[in-house]
Amino acid sequence: MSSAVKPAAPREALPGFDHVNRYWDPVHGIYAAKILPGEFYVTRGHEMVVTTLGSCVAACVRDRHLGVGGMNHFMLPVRGGNPDHWEQDPLSLATRYGNHAMEQLINTILGLGGRRSRLEVKLFGGGRVLAGVTDVGQRNIEFALDYVITEGLQLAARDLGGEYPRKVQYFPESGRARAKKLYRTRNDTVVQREVHYLEEIDQSPVSGEVDLF
Repeated sequence: MSSAVKPAAPREALPGFDHVNRYWDPVHGIYAAKILPGEFYVTRGHEMVVTTLGSCVAACVRDRHLGVGGMNHFMLPVRGGNPDHWEQDPLSLATRYGNHAMEQLINTILGLGGRRSRLEVKLFGGGRVLAGVTDVGQRNIEFALDYVITEGLQLAARDLGGEYPRKVQYFPESGRARAKKLYRTRNDTVVQREVHYLEEIDQSPVSGEVDLF
């Protein structure tokens, strides 16, 4: 357990991230930002980013030289229950949504001085946890891996698939990441949250345009 003394107040969040829940983690002696499905968070300070994943995927990305980085938490829409549609059309909603989720995170890091050639990526999640839904977790995995390859990014680590939710902790400053499978979780909070999120993104179009670097 860390012996670090809690600062009087956390470092001010970067513009645009004031809505993200941040709290003091006494175990690691650091402030943590907890992100939910559809959110992302970037920091250039001494912080931890945390999330819990079921079928969703989280990409942890940072500039190795600057220590600037963050995490997203996303799921591809399945368009009325048929996730195979996006494979047939490279410009489909699902592909555009996935690109949007990744570029939000990457563009923010680049805007803070990061360079694409120095980015490293760690991928987590994509568990098969949503009963009655075609394996959307596997679709999320396939998209994330294809994206990394297509964009020529360095994949430093991954913990993907399986039957259980995960809790992920990421330290952008050092690049350290920890993933803990929740084998004995006794509630369905993660699953219900993702079911609600999937319903939302299936019904709502991607907002705005995405600039690809």
